[in-house]
Amino acid sequence: MIKPKPYYHKKRITTALLLAAGMGSRLSPLTQSAPKCLTMVNETCILDRLIASLNHHGFKRLVVVTGHLEDSIRNFLEDRAGNLVIEYVFSPRYKTTNNIYSLWMARNLINEPFLLIESDLVFDSSLLKEMLYPDRIAVASIKPWLNGSTVTINQSRQVDAFHSDTSGTPPRTKYKTVNIYSFSLSSWYQVVDVLNKYIRAGRVNDYYEVIFRDMVAQKSLSLKAISFDGKPWYEIDTIEDLASAERLFPSKISEKLPFYDIDQNADKHKADSNWGLKGQGHAIA
Repeated sequence: MIKPKPYYHKKRITTALLLAAGMGSRLSPLTQSAPKCLTMVNETCILDRLIASLNHHGFKRLVVVTGHLEDSIRNFLEDRAGNLVIEYVFSPRYKTTNNIYSLWMARNLINEPFLLIESDLVFDSSLLKEMLYPDRIAVASIKPWLNGSTVTINQSRQVDAFHSDTSGTPPRTKYKTVNIYSFSLSSWYQVVDVLNKYIRAGRVNDYYEVIFRDMVAQKSLSLKAISFDGKPWYEIDTIEDLASAERLFPSKISEKLPFYDIDQNADKHKADSNWGLKGQGHAIA
């Protein structure tokens, strides 16, 4: 394996990887004629909101893993990319595989630190500010309606374990994963090594969290938890989710968002202060 060049964590990430291959069957019938990421949340679709956020934060490159109705995504982004250079990789097995396979499909296109994001998320753009540095994971406080993968965190705000549910026994507080991650190049190369083993073993229907779970348990992956409490975010899987998201987010992005010039010292201070917001946000999925 080629060893990555030294990478300094204070340098901001400018590449994003979007996994947008899935069928979005739980959002049917809306996804019968359009991919999930083109679902309208009021008057603005999920992908349009994401592109605005990435441009807002100075991203330069977006890699999109496509599958279901991929031409719709390409056509949509043709004149909406802003300052982003967009590259695509098609996942031919999108009907019969899960997001672990989509992530694996991007292994040859990602050769720099990057942000990993799912195509069904809407969120306040300011939340990305703390995710622009490598080896981080977005998390939120558990709410009664949340389900899915969770993590526990040590006193240094590093993830010490992944879990498959939201139930927890004090004092080990669990936090919901938001499905936004950032990776350094060295971490990504290690993730790819494990991905290759899973795919060769035929485990194409797993979620990629199983990879992160195993690596964190083996102490081969370290992720700093970034709180997404305090501002709204929503994962849209169903028609009911969509209705709830539309109550949280405005009908359109009213104006072009300014570029974020992030002060690195302010970044550390804001990350520290975020944990004082627990329970105040709309961390809904």
